[in-house]
Amino acid sequence: MYKVAMAHEDEETLRLIGARMSEQYGPRGSELNGPRIASVIGQLVSSGQLLPGQKLPTVRALSRVLRVSPGTVSDAWRVLRSHAVISTDRRRGTIVRSTTGNVDGRYWNVPVAPGTLEHDLTTGTPDPALLPPLGPALQKVQLDTTVTSYLDKPVIPELEALLRDRWPFTPEKLTIVDGAQDGLDRAVSALVHLGDAVIVEDPTFPPIIDMLELTGARLLSVRSDAEGVLPSDLARALDEEPVAFFSQPRSQNPTGATMSKSRASELAQLLSPTDVLVVEDDHSGQIAGADLHSFGALLPEQVLHIHSFSKSHGPDLRLAAMGGPASILDPVIRRRHLGPSWTSRLLQRVLLEQLTNPTAEAIVADASTVYSERRYDMVQALSMLGVDVAAGTGMNLWVPVHNEQRAVVSLAAHGIGVAPGRPFMIEPTEQDYIRITIASVSSGIEALAETIAGCAQAG
Repeated sequence: MYKVAMAHEDEETLRLIGARMSEQYGPRGSELNGPRIASVIGQLVSSGQLLPGQKLPTVRALSRVLRVSPGTVSDAWRVLRSHAVISTDRRRGTIVRSTTGNVDGRYWNVPVAPGTLEHDLTTGTPDPALLPPLGPALQKVQLDTTVTSYLDKPVIPELEALLRDRWPFTPEKLTIVDGAQDGLDRAVSALVHLGDAVIVEDPTFPPIIDMLELTGARLLSVRSDAEGVLPSDLARALDEEPVAFFSQPRSQNPTGATMSKSRASELAQLLSPTDVLVVEDDHSGQIAGADLHSFGALLPEQVLHIHSFSKSHGPDLRLAAMGGPASILDPVIRRRHLGPSWTSRLLQRVLLEQLTNPTAEAIVADASTVYSERRYDMVQALSMLGVDVAAGTGMNLWVPVHNEQRAVVSLAAHGIGVAPGRPFMIEPTEQDYIRITIASVSSGIEALAETIAGCAQAG
């Protein structure tokens, strides 16, 4: 255990921090750096062992106890200040305060400004031509415009019954939110606190990383192959006692990987002895082009499943369903009552009409087939040109390139916008990538692939 160097009014706080550091990193401190010190102090704040208003030790005192340089502790202080966990003034010194975050993140490094390039392959939005028309549903809904109470249930009963019937497992609780990202944000707020360890696929959707980094969580990256997360990586991450595991079970963004039934069973066996909550982001929903193998079918009490309707029925509907343990969803629903209260019941009725309309359902099914064909054609065209891309499913392709920055700039010069790979990655790799979205590429795939391959291999 780290030895407290001198007795003073902060001795108990120093002893507490030293004990936690020793517990996580051993007695010598050789592995300590600023972010790790910040993470441990964050854990003490989130667990209530360090309270708001409590004075923290000086930089020099803590550096002596932890046997690191004052600069290392200063780095930790900078991390904690960036999350508004601590504040410092001349009279009071450094004290604990409540946490907020910095909204500048990875997500804003991905898209290009709309209309600036001839081919925008940066966004994961669906092809408008493949969406079921809203007009018929809106006309039918207008016939029933009964004004409801503010106190009505957040989900209209008919829609809840339909969703429960289609859910991959029997959810204890189900609610509607404003899209998958809203659901993810609410899940993060309910589950994750500063210093908590969280398992995340690497690479993954940048907003997931942004949301978790804003909380000050410690991210445990796990790699995947064509069948899903590697069991060896998950086993290693579970040793860190994480609170949650954020997973995309099919059409993973950006790789397109879909978890197989056998892999889901293997991973569930690792998760079952733990109390780790799995947050499943089924962002592609009905247009994924692959079967869903949810952890919820095996571990229903440990899974919060989010199913989005944005890509299948239209981004402007801004609708997703969340289903899982009441212990998680009840606080989310109560917290929403202090803000938007519920997702528009009018839009819920539009979605219900589309989900029960055979014509609309046929359009969605056809769209799934078209996206699969476009992906296959692009993968084949790139392969013929020497660029190997995983077959996968969904509308996103994870394309290896010789130099990410050069490929992005070169493609932009050709009027093609692509997403740089780095914002999707937690741990950097020797191989560079770009992500392209084929949703709206309805023609000219061969010519587009030729330009992409040329820029991917340049350098």
